[in-house]
Amino acid sequence: MPAQFSPAQALASARRTLQTEIQGLQHLSARLDGSFAEAARLLLDCRGRVVVSGLGKTGHIARKIAATLASTGTPAFFVHAAEAVHGDLGMITADDVLIALSYSGTGAELLTIVPVVRRMGARLISITGNPDSDLARLADVHLDASVAQEACPLSLAPTASTTASLALGDALAVACMEARGFGKEDFARSHPGGALGRRLLTHVSDVMRQGKDLPIVPQDAPLFRALEEISAKRMGMTAVVDAAGRPVGIFTDGDLRRLIERQGDVRGLPVAAGMSRNPRSIGPDALAAEAAQIMDTLRLNQMLVVDAQGELLGALHIHDLMAAKVV
Repeated sequence: MPAQFSPAQALASARRTLQTEIQGLQHLSARLDGSFAEAARLLLDCRGRVVVSGLGKTGHIARKIAATLASTGTPAFFVHAAEAVHGDLGMITADDVLIALSYSGTGAELLTIVPVVRRMGARLISITGNPDSDLARLADVHLDASVAQEACPLSLAPTASTTASLALGDALAVACMEARGFGKEDFARSHPGGALGRRLLTHVSDVMRQGKDLPIVPQDAPLFRALEEISAKRMGMTAVVDAAGRPVGIFTDGDLRRLIERQGDVRGLPVAAGMSRNPRSIGPDALAAEAAQIMDTLRLNQMLVVDAQGELLGALHIHDLMAAKVV
């Protein structure tokens, strides 16, 4: 640890950095104008892909903007400006929109590829800190990301300026997202491996037990038959159905204990004597997350799945939902 390190000085430095970047964003917000709306319109009208390009620290910001656009309903990808001049320019077509990021607006690599991109017919949005730069003048739409000062005390490391560029990219992504009516389900489809994707894309029918794995006995079955079904299917319960296959009850391990407490010798009783009537059920098209919420609220370990006519289709155990990672 450096001999001059001071926790108090570190906190003061952090607060100065954050305040500088906050002020930069406030100034950016205050000067937003019709150019931003024009840029959003270009992205919404794009028939191809949005290509985001930059170099160095700005290149990292460009990559993040492309990822945010792609995950919120605007097809996009990142092209490194240096790689573009050595062949990756072939990824860009006339139907695309190029977002070029360069704080100075004078990056040689970007200025090399921009005329080629314009010549092929693609549209250009530039994000720079210099409205009078060559990159700004060549663009269809220019967005001003200038800041009064960097947070870096040497004013050398891009800090407040990269934050401003990133925030502009986020603003464009969100504006397009809202204009498209992009919702949670759409977001989940582009994030199927994440927790949100599992919660919004997994339905009860995907995780319920059915067919030979579903414990079922008729309501006139003897109690020992229900116990055999519970043991064989390992759900801690069995559904009890009428002659039409509609559930009239559910018999669980807990029901068995309560029946023994009331009756003592239960060997000659039918399952209907101890079942819980009017069991809670859910439809197969409901989200598994909804089933989990109901089961958690009502403190249920199992729940039946029925169709619109009330016929039994399957059953859920809380362990099924845990295995599907929706709880």
